[in-house]
Amino acid sequence: MNSWKTTIAGISVILSAVATAVQLLFDGDPQTNPDFNILAAQIATGVGLLVARDNSKSSEQVGAR
Repeated sequence: MNSWKTTIAGISVILSAVATAVQLLFDGDPQTNPDFNILAAQIATGVGLLVARDNSKSSEQVGAR
């Protein structure tokens, strides 16, 4: 995890998406359900951020070459 900025952003996106979905699932109202397509897109975005490289890091610094 040499790219700590994007790693933190990715973790934040994933946690926020999951927390929102869990809140909608367990709020006691059967009319509110999470949109799983949006949830999947948010998780994919978070994973993309987890594997991304910070702009301030070179390829050599993160072991890409």
